Amino acid sequence: MNIRRKLIAALGAGALVVRHLSFAQQPAKTSRIGFLGTTSAADYATRVDAVRAGLRDRGYVEGKNLVIEYRWADGRYERLPGLAAELVRLNVDVLVTHSTPGTLAAKGATTTIPIVSAVSGDAVAAGLVASLARPGGNVTGSTFFDPELSAKRLELLKEILPRATRFAALANRDNLGFRVSFQAMENAGKSLNVEIQKFEVRGSDEFSGAFAAMAKQHVDAVTISQDTLFFTNAGTVADLAVKQRLPAAGIAEFAQAGGLIGYGVNNLELYRRAAYFVDRILQGAKPADLPVERATRFELIVNLRTAKALGIKIPNAILVRADKVIE
Repeated sequence: MNIRRKLIAALGAGALVVRHLSFAQQPAKTSRIGFLGTTSAADYATRVDAVRAGLRDRGYVEGKNLVIEYRWADGRYERLPGLAAELVRLNVDVLVTHSTPGTLAAKGATTTIPIVSAVSGDAVAAGLVASLARPGGNVTGSTFFDPELSAKRLELLKEILPRATRFAALANRDNLGFRVSFQAMENAGKSLNVEIQKFEVRGSDEFSGAFAAMAKQHVDAVTISQDTLFFTNAGTVADLAVKQRLPAAGIAEFAQAGGLIGYGVNNLELYRRAAYFVDRILQGAKPADLPVERATRFELIVNLRTAKALGIKIPNAILVRADKVIE
């Protein structure tokens, strides 16, 4: 009898193990993500790859338990609302986007589908969230407070050119977030005793005209706002700045493309971090309860080749602070 009981118990335990393994081997629920891009797939390939890598780290693999629907505006911000509406009609589980224009378009398209902004200039000032600690709506993600970065780029140029008094600010006319950044630059300009003039464009075909206008106004240097338009055309903007003999400062990638100074956040880190928010939401968290994270790491890149072409000597105080010097 004891042997019989032990045999029955062993068989029962074995059945439980087999049953458990069969459940574990069942495919996980397939999640659907909508990605709203302000430019093209080619322009943002490395950043999208960063999002995918972050998702893979958390067990989400395209073609297995994840589907990503992509929509790209190709730099035409007026298309963003319609593209966002398309993704909403697909009934995706989460909308992932970037920049103030992209996130505003997503927010305007839905109040119920969670939205993760991989990166935005100033989420609070732009009205994307009520506050960083308590977003309050259906938007969360990362922000980097572009007004402060814009002011910092101005300060760096002034440190390099202490006698400069006239600065230009190149901006995308369709990016409403720049208004707050420009105000921060004006405030910084007052303390630096410099005048700042705004030059706005809507597309790359207007770049040459904008830089020609800067030359006519005899500006001493130019800051390039953080905007998709200038990121995807960083090399063209850098070449035009050198052609007009204008020292220029933009995001980190700008210096790598030939600009004089690059200062900003590590965008790839932020895009990879977007996967954290996506995962939390897919696990049941609400965007309103997920605090928006503020970027805390910044990169300073100095292009000495460009400095030499412009006949400018970069102060040692800046060189020692630089994370990277291009020689």
